[in-house]
Amino acid sequence: MIEKLFTQLEELYPEMVDIRRDLHMHPELSHEEVRTPEKVAAFLTELGIEVRTDVGGRGVVGTLKGGKPGKTIALRADFDALPIQDEKDVDYKSQVPGVMHACGHDLHTAGLLGVAKVLSSVRDEIPGTIVFIHQFAEELTPGGAKLMMEDGCLDGVDMIYGAHVMADEPYGTVGVCGGYASSAQDDFEIEVLGQGGHGSSPHTAVDPLVTASQLVVNLQQIVSRRVSPLQSAAVTVGSFHSGDATNIIPDKAVIKGTVRTYDADVRDTVEHAMKQIAKSTCEAAGASVNVDYVRDCPSMYNDANEANRVMEMAKLAVGVDQVQEMAPMTGSEDFAFYQEEIPGVYFIAGGQNPDIGAVYPHHHPMFNADERAMLNVGKVFISSALNYLSDGEIVPNGGQG
Repeated sequence: MIEKLFTQLEELYPEMVDIRRDLHMHPELSHEEVRTPEKVAAFLTELGIEVRTDVGGRGVVGTLKGGKPGKTIALRADFDALPIQDEKDVDYKSQVPGVMHACGHDLHTAGLLGVAKVLSSVRDEIPGTIVFIHQFAEELTPGGAKLMMEDGCLDGVDMIYGAHVMADEPYGTVGVCGGYASSAQDDFEIEVLGQGGHGSSPHTAVDPLVTASQLVVNLQQIVSRRVSPLQSAAVTVGSFHSGDATNIIPDKAVIKGTVRTYDADVRDTVEHAMKQIAKSTCEAAGASVNVDYVRDCPSMYNDANEANRVMEMAKLAVGVDQVQEMAPMTGSEDFAFYQEEIPGVYFIAGGQNPDIGAVYPHHHPMFNADERAMLNVGKVFISSALNYLSDGEIVPNGGQG
């Protein structure tokens, strides 16, 4: 059964490419998606799949009920684009000025639609239910995952799988990680309030620029002195602004940055230490401080048993030598919100191919990926989902286990 579905997916590849390129030419920013969800909903409806639209705002959820009773698994793809000018010289270049699919979400969407079409053709043989979650606004906070969950996209779902095509990994490879798979992302803005004055008389002022500079240095002690060497964290100040003149001590300095952690306790430790250090540093200088610390999304945590299942199915789908145990990513992904509610696995599929110029990083104006990566994502989705629903009885070897 599985090999037959793999063949069907390969036969659908030209259609998947057409869908991907259409989406690539008509990208839509987070929370502004209109055309894309309409296209997705129409495609799923034509397959006879039960469809909900406007889920959480702009999301689409398709439900494929199998002909046999069983568990429910969800497969998720995102479909928002980024505010970046497409600089590739390709026929399917973005037609929207300043907006492009620079992260592969068009590939995710087209790939999952191909999976839906293949699986809908054998719905009577499926033991359970498969939910197709097409998510909007992965790139911005608040992300679409949390909003769609609040609107019931996970109701009745037992397990969820997600995937990302990665342009920094060679085409043909699949990476799976058990446990922490990506970091949590928190953002902060610290406002240091001093007392302005003339640059020639610093003793009459409270210099927020000097104080904030000391604070930047002090914040680097959080990871080295507050976090165990056996655990990971990153505290990065990415923006520093204070004053506009050479001879004026300003009233205020503002620093902004990001925090990345995996463990929940470490996340709490970093936030507490940052607020404590900001307060003490500013008090010592006679300044006051406001700390705005925002928790964006938690770390992704792949269920260990399910990660093993996905890895074994990936080996059978794309070849043993093509599957690797990946290290946790330091980037964030709001798929983590789903995993806070139910077990799940998020894996990656390589899309790098120098022969077609697919060598640029994500969020780059020249970003592209080998479109065949959609087939690898699709095969892993199909084999892993059916193996899960059948409690391991269905395996991709042309028969039953």
